[in-house]
Amino acid sequence: MSIEKCRNEIDRIDSEILELFHQRMGVVSEIAKLKKASHASVLNRAREREILHRVFNNSENKLGKYSVNLFTTLMELSRAYQREQNSPDRGMRDELDVIRANTPARFPESAVVACMGMEGTYGQIACDRLFKVANIIYFKNFAGVCKAVSDGLCEYGVLPVDNTTSGTVDGVYELMQQGNFHIVRSINQQVSSVLLAPRGVKLKDVKEIYSHPQPFKQCSEFLKNLEGVKLTVADSTATAAAMAADSGRNDVAAIASRNCRDLCNLEIISDNIQNSDYNYTRFVCISRIPQIFPGANKISLIAVLSHRPGALHSVLSKFSALGLNLTKLESRPIPGRKFEYMFYFDFEASVADPGIAELLGELRNETEKFVFLGNYSEI
Repeated sequence: MSIEKCRNEIDRIDSEILELFHQRMGVVSEIAKLKKASHASVLNRAREREILHRVFNNSENKLGKYSVNLFTTLMELSRAYQREQNSPDRGMRDELDVIRANTPARFPESAVVACMGMEGTYGQIACDRLFKVANIIYFKNFAGVCKAVSDGLCEYGVLPVDNTTSGTVDGVYELMQQGNFHIVRSINQQVSSVLLAPRGVKLKDVKEIYSHPQPFKQCSEFLKNLEGVKLTVADSTATAAAMAADSGRNDVAAIASRNCRDLCNLEIISDNIQNSDYNYTRFVCISRIPQIFPGANKISLIAVLSHRPGALHSVLSKFSALGLNLTKLESRPIPGRKFEYMFYFDFEASVADPGIAELLGELRNETEKFVFLGNYSEI
């Protein structure tokens, strides 16, 4: 047959499949009613294993695994359809509606904001881009920022979460899983690192460099060419610059932002030392009170899935069915559990869409742990 005839044949078969799918879902609807009347669970693992075993055995040798994947997805859709009919999670939708109703119409121009480090850090730069007038309170570490927000000392906090060169910022996602704050906005901040030193110090003189661990990763190509130079970790890039300025030594330097040059009275002895010019850090703005401002188009959440084959596939199929763009998927170990993981999801969507609210309700009902981190805009 020609390719056109093959396509026509596929169209005919697809029409039959669609009709059979509608028939199957009609029967599924009847099953949903019977299960509701008898208070039976939607999920029946034994029945699903029986179906998959039969499908695999009745398939041609080369098509067995494809047939199993097809019917696994089909049963996932059937379960979702039953749950939607029997117990749609209006609770999740109502909670989200309340958050939206109680959120101001505009993101605030002024606020008390918690940041890590001191004046001159990229967190401070990101904060000044988020707020026109920010009363910034500095803390030594990320945990201090989160505690200040969760305790109500600061209205908002700013935290780095990802970098295009060095990846995830260690420690922040572990704090997120505690669920004591919510993401209300995010911002991408370009990071251009410089090597600062006390006046008169030359690059050949440097024996020790101070900085935060992230810049050390982001400037690894530059650093590997400096033989015998000691790398000393500081709480932040601005702290590193202050350490170099206060050291009284003529053989130290710091990797920091350009802003720290004037703040600490230092000189730039090497410019643009990051591995890539496309070096951005994503910062999130957190709040103790959940807020979903108008125009929010990105959602972040944490989920602990059942420790069984196909659990992640089951969740991902839900995103695929709604045509959602998943922009981040990362696993992190669950403390105290052997090789089991929690998952962090970022995807483009708005809870104003009823389908998204239903998706979040399904995920909350079907996962061992579910943390809705926020629906927000990214700038």
